[in-house]
Amino acid sequence: MTTLCSSLQRELEKARRRTDSLFALISPEAMYARPIPERHRLIFYLGHLEAFDWNQLCRWTLGKPAFHSSFDELFEAGIDPVVGTASTDTPSDWPTIGEVEDYNTRVRQEVDRALEHVPEEMVHVAIEHRLMHVETTVYLLHQLDSSQKQTPLSVPLFLHGQAPSEEMIEIPEGSARLGRRSEEGFGWDNEFEEHEVFVPVFAMSRYKTTNGQYLQFVNEGGTPPAFWKRQGDQWVLETMFERVPLPLSWPVYVTHQQAQAYADWKGFALPTEAQFHRAAYGTPSGIEQEFPWGDAPVRTAYGNFDFQAWDPRPVMADPQGASAFGIAQLVGNGWEWTSTLFRPFEGFNPLPTYPGYSARFFDQDHYVVKGGGPQTASRLLRRSFRNWFRQDYPYAHTSFRCVET
Repeated sequence: MTTLCSSLQRELEKARRRTDSLFALISPEAMYARPIPERHRLIFYLGHLEAFDWNQLCRWTLGKPAFHSSFDELFEAGIDPVVGTASTDTPSDWPTIGEVEDYNTRVRQEVDRALEHVPEEMVHVAIEHRLMHVETTVYLLHQLDSSQKQTPLSVPLFLHGQAPSEEMIEIPEGSARLGRRSEEGFGWDNEFEEHEVFVPVFAMSRYKTTNGQYLQFVNEGGTPPAFWKRQGDQWVLETMFERVPLPLSWPVYVTHQQAQAYADWKGFALPTEAQFHRAAYGTPSGIEQEFPWGDAPVRTAYGNFDFQAWDPRPVMADPQGASAFGIAQLVGNGWEWTSTLFRPFEGFNPLPTYPGYSARFFDQDHYVVKGGGPQTASRLLRRSFRNWFRQDYPYAHTSFRCVET
């Protein structure tokens, strides 16, 4: 096995430990619950990660014969139905936890033996798919009743912080480089090909929109976020493991529809994907950077990401992570909605073993989100990475900020 492949194997093992630790927080009886009505029961996700690795690396790439074909198919693909719909399956339709765990153990053994024969690109696919499912699992865990999950020993909450005014920073006209070149290394199919977009002058909110700012909108008739709960005559926030008084300085997590409605109410707009890139990676000199803070590698001092916390912190935290134009938290503390529909770039080619990864979401309902949240892995913070959600999906950790042209 090459040195690089050994490094990738360590990354895969680390990602496995991360997902294992999340499933360990879920009580056994809750494994058949469906915390998000539109999603599968939790037992599906327990088997899905290993089934994905088996199908992608061993079955489809190397042509290995199946040892449990029914599980290969049962746990193969997740669902992304229209919000408000739900499956009709029952817990009895699913295998036992023990059966799934036995399958998972065998898959890991087979995958580990096969790694030295698998193209490096496919190992990246397995690692990043698992890390993306960390966030998917966190969203499910967030919606799970507190009696059905264990609280980790240490759950720090950064409740206090000054709530800023809605300060706008002018971003001069210039070009934004979107996408990725093949020689830059692994990327998902929707990240290619690199291209430049001219961005006229605009102004952007220095900070993400806060709960405090959004509360004013709700008080005037706006729709409250799914994470807000009414307690008497006050709003409280459902954090990952407890309800707390609404932290006014935290970024608000909302749907695209709610973000758009707030922007309309303020007389602003949501940024395009190109405007986000210009504000995040551009500089007054015209040179573009790898990250908002520059070209230095990802460090925890630059933002709330890479599993540092379960929940957000104040929008004025992490000043070292600000962009060259002074825009705060463009990476971390919550993904950010853009006004850009999820579409392919010119030169798009689907992944041969995963052709539906992006293509089945190219529609009028999914919007690009950029940046990253508290549970976004560091390797997914690259500038070309594109995430997306349905416009009315209320369970993701998606924040936003406004622009003015």
